[in-house]
Amino acid sequence: MTWVAGVDGCPGGWVAVFAPLDGGSDTIRARVLPSLVAICDAPEAPAIVAVDIPIGLPDRVGPGGRTAEVMVRALLGPRRASVFPTSARSVVYAPDYTAAIALSRRPETQPFAPSPPANAIFPRIREADGLLRARPELQTRVYEVHPELAFQSLNGGTPLPASKRKADGAALRRDLITKAGLPADLAPPRGAKPDDLLDALAALAVARAIANGRGVPYPDPPERDAHGLPAAIWTLTHSEAPA
Repeated sequence: MTWVAGVDGCPGGWVAVFAPLDGGSDTIRARVLPSLVAICDAPEAPAIVAVDIPIGLPDRVGPGGRTAEVMVRALLGPRRASVFPTSARSVVYAPDYTAAIALSRRPETQPFAPSPPANAIFPRIREADGLLRARPELQTRVYEVHPELAFQSLNGGTPLPASKRKADGAALRRDLITKAGLPADLAPPRGAKPDDLLDALAALAVARAIANGRGVPYPDPPERDAHGLPAAIWTLTHSEAPA
């Protein structure tokens, strides 16, 4: 049986939703695991892992971050602010926030300082980067996604009008997940919040599309960083969206 997984960061680590590629929603499993390697090496051995974390770190980026963020931000309409610009590799690997800000002021890195929320996910970015560099065979299994782009794709390409933190926005996202054949009423495992699980389910929809050969990267083809890691945000085609 071939499994795929959608993954999002959560207070307890990473929330992963595993699903068989050709199975029903009753076989879907959600767990909180401490690391991405634990997800890749889980008993399900997912063929595709779609995760909401930047992958591929250029040595220098422009004002909006990588090309992937610039392109996706242009697509998202009112949800564009959810796409943080990813910093250059040296900034992500800075020893602390003060050093990251200092490095960001150099012309050879980037023309912006990382925001506190962006800085907060640097350890997760380093985790993904370190794993894919140490185990290059995972580069064909682990893909970067952005939940809001996934939800917009599930909505036929139409931007969602409300944030997931508002009741109507969350309800719309649950409806899109249900129409995609996934269980929007799945209980969050311990260590994950309901919106973390919802984002992981959106990532799962993209993982399923990638496994079926119908994933779409921005940019296409993906850029590559100095270590050969792909830098692209993946989503599903609008034809994959529920009718």
